[in-house]
Amino acid sequence: MFGIPGKQAVTITDKAAAQVAKLMAKDGHMGLRIGVKKGGCAGMEYTMDYVTEVDPMDEVVEQDGARVMIAPMAQMFLFGTEIDYEVSLLEAGFKFRNPNVVDACGCGESIKFDETLAAK
Repeated sequence: MFGIPGKQAVTITDKAAAQVAKLMAKDGHMGLRIGVKKGGCAGMEYTMDYVTEVDPMDEVVEQDGARVMIAPMAQMFLFGTEIDYEVSLLEAGFKFRNPNVVDACGCGESIKFDETLAAK
């Protein structure tokens, strides 16, 4: 919907692609749908859900056996985002490097987007 012809909406690192493919194999999921919703200290939060069926309005990004769907209402907020998967001593999880984020809470669980982006 909000893409640039020939350019993927998001990029997925090799580590993230491997983790998504692993999650897809579990219970036969078709992929992960990524979205945003209101919530958290900074105003918005990322969402991730298993998908058993691709919505025709989703932006689909496939790489190395991994499939990520971007929910229609999140596409303008996630365009240009790099999705990574990081493992540390204390936690493991997906990390979003999103150029559209202007602020985030201290724990990194919620984000704030440029208000002009939401007005588009």
